[in-house]
Amino acid sequence: MNVAVERLKLYALLVRLDRPIGNLLLLWPTLWALWIAGEGAPSVKNVVIFVLGVFVMRAAGCAINDFADRDFDPHVKRTTRRPLARRLIRPWEALMVFCLLSLLAFGLALLTNPLTIALSVPAILLAASYPFMKRFTHLPQLHLGAAFGWGIPMAFAAQTGTLPPVCWLLFIANIFWATIYDTMYAMVDRDDDVEIGVKSTAVLFGDADRFIVGILQVCFLLTLLLAGHRAGLGYGFVAGVLGAGALSIWQQYLIRGRERMACFRAFLNNNWLGAVVFAGILADYYLRQ
Repeated sequence: MNVAVERLKLYALLVRLDRPIGNLLLLWPTLWALWIAGEGAPSVKNVVIFVLGVFVMRAAGCAINDFADRDFDPHVKRTTRRPLARRLIRPWEALMVFCLLSLLAFGLALLTNPLTIALSVPAILLAASYPFMKRFTHLPQLHLGAAFGWGIPMAFAAQTGTLPPVCWLLFIANIFWATIYDTMYAMVDRDDDVEIGVKSTAVLFGDADRFIVGILQVCFLLTLLLAGHRAGLGYGFVAGVLGAGALSIWQQYLIRGRERMACFRAFLNNNWLGAVVFAGILADYYLRQ
């Protein structure tokens, strides 16, 4: 019994149950999409399905990520304690966890409609392929943005049965946002990544990292405003985007010295940014009533 409990604890660490930030960064854009697609009143069924789907797919993504990085993680300060890096679990176990969680996520998609079910296939493919991108390109963050943002078209499909232009504007905004926060995250590991040959936007941008992140932040905020305009959102949403802009400035301040922990704090701060945008969407719809 104790052996089984210890094994479950290792699996919990594998899927980052102790680190909820990834769940939240995946959850916020999904909620943005659900509320906009539902014009302020998405179905309770869809909200439950997608919230559960976020937690399941993020856990699956962590499992396949650690499988892909099992030879890199022992050499990166931030990841040396992961179960697979310490050889406390075997690679096939991480693959098994990924497959089981992916099947569970697909089962949730089956509760929706044919378009959403069809979109669930690329969702799994994006989650499975993202961890390997850092071997081939300095832009794995763009792939992460697509993986983390795929809940947006799925939410519109489930709620409306269509994929309108505002859906893709939100998707593009999320790619900008994911590239921003994952670059900050990669800045934490940049020295280690250069040494072991892992590619990232932080490595690619070099000393221009803050400037390029700033440009991406402007693009993200403008694309959000364009999406809100397309969706007919008003002052409440604009206030939320302005709040996101203020947090973006704070993040720039945090990363000014490129110190590891300060960059990590900037990355974590994006949870509040996502929440502020969602609060603006809620305010816009509910203040009309």
